[in-house]
Amino acid sequence: MTAPPAAAPLYTDAFEALSAWTAPDPEQERLRREFLRHLQEHPADGVWRECADGHITASAAVLDASRSRILLTLHSKVKAWLQLGGHCEPGDATLAGAALREATEESGIPGLRPLPGPVQLDRHRVRCHPDGTWHLDVQYVMIAPEGARHVVSDESDDLAWFPVDALPADADDALRRLVARAVGR
Repeated sequence: MTAPPAAAPLYTDAFEALSAWTAPDPEQERLRREFLRHLQEHPADGVWRECADGHITASAAVLDASRSRILLTLHSKVKAWLQLGGHCEPGDATLAGAALREATEESGIPGLRPLPGPVQLDRHRVRCHPDGTWHLDVQYVMIAPEGARHVVSDESDDLAWFPVDALPADADDALRRLVARAVGR
């Protein structure tokens, strides 16, 4: 696939990052192709929340320095424990940068260290538009500095570290797969 011309550096980075990424399994490859097709069909707005057909988002599995715990947010709107992340913003030049910005804003932890490349893709239904839409989430891994302390942001009801092998009972399969892939990096 070739990228259509687009003005936003984030669009170009998203297209290149997804084009270069080697999916770990057939389902992830299907999502990779779907995300690329979405970008081709929406060159002007496919990375922005204004795109009612769905939009690229960026999130991160934030692991502690030992990689034995993950920081999760009790999302104030969804009311579930999730990885950190969200919508891309006009100042974002890269998807990895958007994931790092979101993780830093939502955790209050300075000095998060991103691992290279996405670890997983996830497509899920959300209510960003009156009729609903889709988040096409590109997920990364960030490592927190030794002794990092988090601060609950306005977007969260709570933040907590969970052992990677003892996630909250209501954690969905997408989060469980993300954690398994993050730990395997």
